[in-house]
Amino acid sequence: MKQSPWQVTLAIALMAAASLLYYLQIAIFHAERDTFFYLFQDLAFVPIQVLLVTFIVDRFLRIRERMALLKKLNMVIGAFFSEVGTKLLKYFVVYDIDAASLGAKLIVTGAWTDAQFDGAIQDLKAHRVAMDCTRGDLAELKQFMTARRGFLLRLLENQNLLEHETFTELLWAVFHLMEELDSRADVRELPRPDCEHIAGDIKRAYVILLIEWLSYMRHLKNEYPYLFSLAVRTNPFDPRASVEVT
Repeated sequence: MKQSPWQVTLAIALMAAASLLYYLQIAIFHAERDTFFYLFQDLAFVPIQVLLVTFIVDRFLRIRERMALLKKLNMVIGAFFSEVGTKLLKYFVVYDIDAASLGAKLIVTGAWTDAQFDGAIQDLKAHRVAMDCTRGDLAELKQFMTARRGFLLRLLENQNLLEHETFTELLWAVFHLMEELDSRADVRELPRPDCEHIAGDIKRAYVILLIEWLSYMRHLKNEYPYLFSLAVRTNPFDPRASVEVT
């Protein structure tokens, strides 16, 4: 790595200052043996200092950097749910054959604990979702997703998202579904096998989206209560949810 001129000048100045101080110490106290003894004693501690910096300070700095990165990622995830995610859940839940029983487990409230969020996520992973593409308006879903193509593409271009594998997987699943729908001229009249294929694509995006939505809800509850309040009042699984505060 090329050093800046000021860094080279500073290094030379510091070395010269150290040499001068050692020279003055020897000239004044006439104790060359003690000077070199303490010099080597200080040098012997250098590896320990390197160890402390490398394995402790560096690790602490990495933890801080990761926390800052996660905060930025959560801002991106928040933008996704505000612009696409929450509305997409409302579209997807229509195709879910067992939406009523599943939705009953996803009525998130301010009383939920981290243990309840963890339990709900595990239930989602174990739940066998069944989708029927004839239950909703695929043309409307296609229009909604196509209109947000630019937004989704900008998210995929965000290099920081590589640190969040599940969210990146969600974006790819959503983007794939959008491409499948956009590739069909008329999604209202699909043959049964093709309809089942689309249902599988919806299911893939739906399951990942549900898990990410719960994780996002927990983040809002712990960090941004005022945003959590709005998210609860727009919960797509709560039939009594109302954005108006009553």
